[in-house]
Amino acid sequence: MNGLDWAVLIGYFAVMVAIGVWSHKRVDNVSDFFTAGGKMPWWLSGISHHMSGYSAVMFTGYAGIAYTYGVTSFVTWSFPIALGIAIGSKLFAPRINRLRSRLHVASPLEYLKNRYDLKTQQALAWSGMLLKIVDVGAKWAAIATLLSVFTGISLNQGILITGAITAVYCTIGGLWADALTELGQFIIQLLAGVAMFIAVAVRLDDHGGFFGVWDSPELQGHEKPLVGPYGTVFLLAFLFIKLFEYNGGMLNQAQRYMATRNAYQAERSARLSAILWLVWPLVLFFPMWMSPLLVESQKPDGSDSYALMTEQLLPHGLLGLVIVGFFSHTMAMCSSDANAIAAVFTRDCAPVIWSRARTWSQGQGLRVARIATVVFLGLSMAAATQVNSPAFKDIITVVIKWVAGLMGPMAIPMMLGLLRAFRRSGPTAALVSWSMGLLAFWLVNYPINWNVEGGVPLQYQVSVPLAVSLVLYVLVGYIKPEDTPERLALIEKINTDGDGAAAAAIPTPAGPADGAVRTTVKE
Repeated sequence: MNGLDWAVLIGYFAVMVAIGVWSHKRVDNVSDFFTAGGKMPWWLSGISHHMSGYSAVMFTGYAGIAYTYGVTSFVTWSFPIALGIAIGSKLFAPRINRLRSRLHVASPLEYLKNRYDLKTQQALAWSGMLLKIVDVGAKWAAIATLLSVFTGISLNQGILITGAITAVYCTIGGLWADALTELGQFIIQLLAGVAMFIAVAVRLDDHGGFFGVWDSPELQGHEKPLVGPYGTVFLLAFLFIKLFEYNGGMLNQAQRYMATRNAYQAERSARLSAILWLVWPLVLFFPMWMSPLLVESQKPDGSDSYALMTEQLLPHGLLGLVIVGFFSHTMAMCSSDANAIAAVFTRDCAPVIWSRARTWSQGQGLRVARIATVVFLGLSMAAATQVNSPAFKDIITVVIKWVAGLMGPMAIPMMLGLLRAFRRSGPTAALVSWSMGLLAFWLVNYPINWNVEGGVPLQYQVSVPLAVSLVLYVLVGYIKPEDTPERLALIEKINTDGDGAAAAAIPTPAGPADGAVRTTVKE
């Protein structure tokens, strides 16, 4: 990097902070901070939904997969995400929007107290927050890894720089700041991605041209869609996982659906995100597929290949723009995660552990939301320093095994609880599904993995916990149905549109129930 690249990077950071300051004027209460007051246009929500699913992991972990295996990086990652979101545009997006517009909640998990009971809501909330700390920690580590390649600064310094900048704009501006910065980041990504695509395409003339390049010895087998550990079972498992994860199971995407004006707008938002996930990653991945022809990775997993390629191919200025693209991915995802987790803590957890939280004014709730955002970012940055340790291992292991494997047990009760077909499944089914799914993750990834020659294949490490949770959620619901009139009324409100009236103001968080569900649904 030279002075021009640094100017581009510093200018980007300044614009992100400026957007946060401008967005601050649009945030008057908790509803504005967490769901943009239900006033976000569908196209902005869709772009934000798309961008909040990226991070620098694509340019490190998935770049390594592309470097080693080729097109399977697209077939087993962005393609199942696109298909999952397309399915969810009908199945989940409208229903999640009605959580805000009809039930007047600000957190995706807030409705669980009435759908199940307080214990279930708290189990899912606390475990979800802990998982997100690890997930976002891997994202900070990924961007810090790239930053160290370009600038030579240490991993911890890179984590501190990116985390601090993100904390400023997402804390003061809330979801509006997240969405507007993600729009800017999408434009930057578009320019950087096209520049990299062209730079690589020009170099292919020396290797047989755009189509003949696949005959090169360095790319042998790279055209196969399913290779190595990424086979058919992995693809099907990942599709099932992403159906839940990218439609709200990881919380931050659910907020994008909640932020639109109505259920139809949420559906349009999801469709736009699905189209972007199907088309745009092809442009981003193509240079990664070609990377074995152009660079030699210095790391066994190939995670530095994309960074090395950008340094070699791009002139200064454009190099700075691509680096900004790396930052934009990670900051988009991490800021949206921070906002979602702050919503869960402020709306779902604080009123249970602290009696004063039940009587907060709108101003007090907003201050706590901002404090919770900063605390979450700090914890995730601390977790980032432990990536590549014996406990977490490398970045892609954290993202694929830990996050994908643990997401299912937490998302199944939340997502399927929205649907009429699972109305018989109550708190018993939810808690059994959640706890046994977590147990299955531990068994498959540790005791069983240690005692199987060669270890348990990756596709089973990530799919078994979700399968166990799903089966038990349905089975326990039929064995012990808990479809009370109150729960049925709640499900109907989620599955049907009302009179189209504007969403009411978010009420003060209710106090904890003292056992089974006792709060009735207000019509």
